[in-house]
Amino acid sequence: MKINISIPRQELELIADDGKTIKRYLISSAKNGTGQQNGSFCTPLGKHIIRAKIGDGQPVNTVFVRRRPTGEIYTPELGKQYPQRDWILTRILWLSGCEPGFNRLGSVDTMRRYIYIHGSPDSVKMGQPGSIGCIRIANHDLLELFETVTVGTEVYIFN
Repeated sequence: MKINISIPRQELELIADDGKTIKRYLISSAKNGTGQQNGSFCTPLGKHIIRAKIGDGQPVNTVFVRRRPTGEIYTPELGKQYPQRDWILTRILWLSGCEPGFNRLGSVDTMRRYIYIHGSPDSVKMGQPGSIGCIRIANHDLLELFETVTVGTEVYIFN
């Protein structure tokens, strides 16, 4: 099984080992576009793997900061209280680049850039760029994806 993420289509596609599409999900990639550089707030391209799955068993809308649950559960009221926060909710699939010099090591290292596939508030529109580098996905879709993939699953992000 693998994941393909199309930036132009703003879509994540889960693909079986036989090459057939299992499911498609709308996503939201970086509002700054694609790019590899640390500090660019862009979504990195290329071949990655899921390095870690974080949040198993946490309630839907659990708020994460630095990959740790804060004890908060996201609500629209909490969102209004902290309008500038980049909400990382429900589960995290932490990505690691596989291509040295392109998305691995040095100033282009996807994992050191803390690039995830993660849940978002229901009010966040999917199907259009809006993140600060990560791949946002609806919480209900993320829960399904989280249960399906394993650590080591290949993730291809392309333009």
